[in-house]
Amino acid sequence: MYEKELRRQERKIVAEKMMSRGKISVIGIGPGEQQLMTEQAITAIKNSDCITGYKTYVALIADLIESQEVVQTLMAEEVERAQEAVKLAETGKKVAVVSSGDAGVYGMAGLVYEVLVAKNWNPVSGIELEIIPGISAVQSCASLLGAPLMHDYCSISLSDHLTPWEVIRKRIAAAGDADFVIAFYNPKSSKRINHLAEAQKILLQYRAKETPVGIVTNAYRDKQRIVIVPLSELLEQEVGMTSTVIVGNSATFIYENKMITPRGYHKKYDLAEEEQQLKLHQRLQKEAEPWSLNAGKLS
Repeated sequence: MYEKELRRQERKIVAEKMMSRGKISVIGIGPGEQQLMTEQAITAIKNSDCITGYKTYVALIADLIESQEVVQTLMAEEVERAQEAVKLAETGKKVAVVSSGDAGVYGMAGLVYEVLVAKNWNPVSGIELEIIPGISAVQSCASLLGAPLMHDYCSISLSDHLTPWEVIRKRIAAAGDADFVIAFYNPKSSKRINHLAEAQKILLQYRAKETPVGIVTNAYRDKQRIVIVPLSELLEQEVGMTSTVIVGNSATFIYENKMITPRGYHKKYDLAEEEQQLKLHQRLQKEAEPWSLNAGKLS
């Protein structure tokens, strides 16, 4: 009887700890407009005890804030923000950490994980953690530009506050050589005025000067601005920290002021004709894909 009672008490203690343990929800709020947030993100914000984030992002969700405690921080205070979120959750509170775009793309998700790891976090018995996705900046900007990401692309941050410029330079060159569509995050600030010029200089070694470049500032927010220019004219445009710059690949073209990167359908289909020359059973044959790895092996 004694052992049964002891086990019951142990289960009760474990259950109470599980119920009282805090929770951190790292939330991607997309551009900030409620219509472009997921239902999961909105619910997590409303159900939280505390909300923490960069003051500009907190302002974007003002309509969702009711009685929650709000902790706002400034730019470059990400570490303090993550540490404060962990401290609050350790007291048993539900904490919403908000990031613009997607929290896992240059957002707060990784840093919260790192702070927890540094504290030897146990996901079973410790703070509960969830990452709630949002529309990333590259996705929202691409939707306004047309269809620039229809083929392989990469994202590169031009901020060298945490990554050495030499590493960033190598990544730009590699992406240029591989003919990726490239999305530049953090392209320019008051202190980083030459980084975009350096990026353009590198890319002009691999891309024609007529390559389309889309610049979107404040996507889906007040003062939204969309510009499409040739790569050679990039530096003549107004670019800031709320801008995302998308550089097309060698196949990207402009039609009716929209950037379009072909996926490759035109190589196998006549897109102006309703009846295709290649029948369904022929479209995946090596003869129809002379560029493929299998065709190379079988020829």
